[in-house]
Amino acid sequence: MNQTPIIPGTEPRHLLLSDEPSPVIEQNADGASAFVFTCDHYGRLLPRALGDLGLPESELERHIAWDIGIAGVAEQVSRALEAHLVAQRYSRLVIDCNRSPGAPNSIPMISERTTIPGNEGLTHEDAELRRRAIFDPYHDRITAVLDARKAAGRPTILVSLHSFTPVYAGIARPWHIGTLYQHDKILPPLLLKALRAEPDLVVGDNQPYAVGNGTDYTIPVHGEDRGLITSGIEIRQNEIAEPEGQQLWAERLIRIIGEIEVELRSKGLA
Repeated sequence: MNQTPIIPGTEPRHLLLSDEPSPVIEQNADGASAFVFTCDHYGRLLPRALGDLGLPESELERHIAWDIGIAGVAEQVSRALEAHLVAQRYSRLVIDCNRSPGAPNSIPMISERTTIPGNEGLTHEDAELRRRAIFDPYHDRITAVLDARKAAGRPTILVSLHSFTPVYAGIARPWHIGTLYQHDKILPPLLLKALRAEPDLVVGDNQPYAVGNGTDYTIPVHGEDRGLITSGIEIRQNEIAEPEGQQLWAERLIRIIGEIEVELRSKGLA
């Protein structure tokens, strides 16, 4: 039986209680790599105060709640490359950490074809509470990490890791992986070249999504606004839903990104 979602306008002043997990999870904070990985949709936790948002568990396990499989890939790649990973534990149904606060899909009332009862009728105060509890700590931590690296004179290459559903709105997606970018002309071409050299892969160039200021937050704000070499990576979820697939894709990315880092270092860019 589902929990009853909290009544809009009655959320507590502090959304997360002291015994609930922090939104931010990190790995290899002292890693030697120039790469910094972010994972906006790493987890699917819900604050206890929000109940289950009026949804059955079957919906909370779907892609609408998180990026299926990307956590396992991100952790393995970060560990092997000695790269700093900053990830976010709470479901994007609470607040999407890759959308600007206040954007229509920041706190979705409908995701794909699923209505989110616990997100209906939210007040501005309700939305701000979610932002302060989850969005701000995550992005403040990314900012602090990048500021510290700049102050220390360390090169930084920012990659945002995601996964995408094989079928969206009834349309099958052929790509196994895609690179996402807007302005960077350095990393995306290197990723595309390396991925397209892999056998039996369909590789998307800004597919299934393209990065834009109106549709994304992490890459435009933390990457492009700082002038960093930056790109997003999207992996199709059926490829990484199970541990075996996560390991295979992690090994592939470890090899490819490791080779790219060597190339960029030789050019004084990493």
